[in-house]
Amino acid sequence: MLLLDHSGSPQDRSQPMDKKKIVILTGAGISAESGLKTFRDAQGLWEGHDVMEVASPQGFARNPQLVLEFYNQRRRQLQKVAPNAGHRALVRLEGHAQVQIVTQNVDNLHERAGSTQVIHLHGELLKARSTVDEKYVVPWQRDLVLGDLDPNGHQLRPHIVWFGERVPLMDLAQGITQGADRLIIVGTSMQVYPAANLIHCVSPGTPIHFIDPRPQPRASDFPGIDLIPQTAVRALPPLVDRILEGL
Repeated sequence: MLLLDHSGSPQDRSQPMDKKKIVILTGAGISAESGLKTFRDAQGLWEGHDVMEVASPQGFARNPQLVLEFYNQRRRQLQKVAPNAGHRALVRLEGHAQVQIVTQNVDNLHERAGSTQVIHLHGELLKARSTVDEKYVVPWQRDLVLGDLDPNGHQLRPHIVWFGERVPLMDLAQGITQGADRLIIVGTSMQVYPAANLIHCVSPGTPIHFIDPRPQPRASDFPGIDLIPQTAVRALPPLVDRILEGL
């Protein structure tokens, strides 16, 4: 089984192969229920900023101090919240099945709850990387400021996949999703690409549970989908109970 080391690189670690493989796709909704603000509001602004100001290479080039402070605020906020019942339900599921979480979230709430196999498609808030060498990735808890450099003297930046940048772990996520015996989608409307394509990777006939309090029309496009119009905190604990009864 592929896991990630601290730098985001896959490493092989085996688990019993007789367990059912359940893949979870998560998004901002599950973190919002812990009190973590979602970046983007209904007007497409992130905390009052145009998304391209704070989440693009061009925005960082124009005003690196603004971008660094934006993510510093997000990092401070993350340290004030805790995992919720939805996160904890997935940990409980991992005790009985081969669970892999593919998240669009940059927080570490899944890990803090106890999940051990989490792939962050869009990067991680508690890591920083070199602006020149993208393989240089380090843990980062404090504020990131101008003058924080890699060993070769290059400025560090948030380890976040910005708009216009490739999603390095997308191929890995597709491979994991293709092997799912069951798929759970929670906290995301599956409107952000390329992550939204992952629902098409499962084999025909694979059970899909789609948890969304305000499901988009496309959520019902898949035959036999179990559409659950509730929040993660309300829906995940009973869904996990139901799945465990059938294992």
